[in-house]
Amino acid sequence: MKKALVHDWFSVYAGAEKCVESFTNIWDDFDVYSLIDFLNDRDREIILKGKKAHTSFIQKLPKAKEKYRNYLPLFPLAIEQFDLSGYDLIISSSHAVAKGVLTHQNQLHISYVHTPMRYVWDLYHQYLKESKLDRGIKGFIAKYFLHKIRIWDFITVNRVDYYIANSKYIAQRIKKVYGKESTVIYPPVDVDKFKLYEKKEDFYMTASRMVPYKKIDLIVEAFSQTNKKLIVIGTGPDMEKIKAKAGRNIELMGYQSDEVMIEMMQRAKAFVFAAEEDFGITPVEAQACGTPVICLGKGGTKETVIDMLTGVYFMEQTVGALLEAVDKFEKNSSSFDPKKIRENALRFSRDRFEREIKNFVEEKYRSFITNKENKQ
Repeated sequence: MKKALVHDWFSVYAGAEKCVESFTNIWDDFDVYSLIDFLNDRDREIILKGKKAHTSFIQKLPKAKEKYRNYLPLFPLAIEQFDLSGYDLIISSSHAVAKGVLTHQNQLHISYVHTPMRYVWDLYHQYLKESKLDRGIKGFIAKYFLHKIRIWDFITVNRVDYYIANSKYIAQRIKKVYGKESTVIYPPVDVDKFKLYEKKEDFYMTASRMVPYKKIDLIVEAFSQTNKKLIVIGTGPDMEKIKAKAGRNIELMGYQSDEVMIEMMQRAKAFVFAAEEDFGITPVEAQACGTPVICLGKGGTKETVIDMLTGVYFMEQTVGALLEAVDKFEKNSSSFDPKKIRENALRFSRDRFEREIKNFVEEKYRSFITNKENKQ
């Protein structure tokens, strides 16, 4: 069985890349394809076991390393240039265009979908407003290209034989956007790296890239209205805006190593998370430390955090709703058992993910081969 692995782009080691890492843990003989590959040596060794991906023409375009997203209108064309006709099995890891690779009837294509493209579907209007592209000539051009990509994304739906969703939330979106059923296999979380720590201290923490949909500004604004200490780890485009909202009780630590991040997660009385995520790995990592999570009760976190057992939900992305949830947590803080919280996180381990993926792919490939032989 000759296998190809297709991923949208390799620029950093983030959640989607952790799934690719597991795919290459299971099978070490993939040929890897991606629009770009700018991984550093350390991340390449972890994710791709030292291999380099076959890249598209995007790799050689000006400033592609930093500005590859500017070439979004070319992504559909670029992904279709990969000649995968010699492979028996194609696995795509897709949150943009990877699922749209060209395949034929003698190939099995399984797509692990992190999300249908947010910026052309459910976050389309939000994306335009945040990018200041909701009006003017530039806005018209952006809308035109996003419209074209949306059409392309839909017409490529049947290039995939089986869809795997990273949460029930994404399975619902796949059904809504593509009209396709999918199997839910939650992504891998390195729960063994995040050790249980039961001696909690009197501070809250959050950690994320500082981009609009993560709502770090909301968390900082809410805690600035209290005297409760909040530690914030992470950096990004919204850093200056968040600094302007931070009160004296907010400590902005910027980028930190994994070691510091884990230590803060272990010691914090609660981890705060306000994004509506597809899955959300950091709330699971916090729970692996035995730390309860105060989170939006929508999206992936609704599936990974259990209200009033491993955390507390708030149902609206508002300062008032978040502060009510913090108050509710404080009134019930003694009822949260770190060991039970960690136990919940273990449901999302890397071993579990790799076992479920391996069984799913091998079962579907056996059925595919049997059906092909019966037709001959």
